[in-house]
Amino acid sequence: MNTSNEKDDKRENKRGTIPVLDWIIERVARVLAMIMVLVIIWGVADVLYVLYLRLMAPPFMLLEIKDILATFGAFMAVLIAIEIYHNIILYTENDKSHHLAVEIVLGTALMAIARKVIILDFDDVAPDYLYGTAAITFALAVGYYLIVMRPRKHKEACGEG
Repeated sequence: MNTSNEKDDKRENKRGTIPVLDWIIERVARVLAMIMVLVIIWGVADVLYVLYLRLMAPPFMLLEIKDILATFGAFMAVLIAIEIYHNIILYTENDKSHHLAVEIVLGTALMAIARKVIILDFDDVAPDYLYGTAAITFALAVGYYLIVMRPRKHKEACGEG
């Protein structure tokens, strides 16, 4: 049973506190998005700089496998930053779908674990770490399939997509 105080509190939240808090959160998210763009630009500049240094070091214009893997890792880090930027933008949109947010977060997590796998040095890693990485990769892949791919296949089969 609602008392008049509870009704007043709900009305106050609709008129006062909650909209102000939502406004603050939206502004904070926009600031985070701007910072993330700077991080992305800085990351690209860093990749170019490190690649330049490695290409100019003897042997001239040749990369070793570890240099190539490190470059791949840096590329993936920039791509992950771009995905995080997209996550931030998604959260600032008023008509966002929580389902879409889960899709993007799962995709970002898959990309992050793929980055770890790409730059993994199997000589320096304990078996437990490999098992854990495999379990996380498998769980994310299954989750991504169930949330993203399976509904798409169902829509295509039904002629909706």
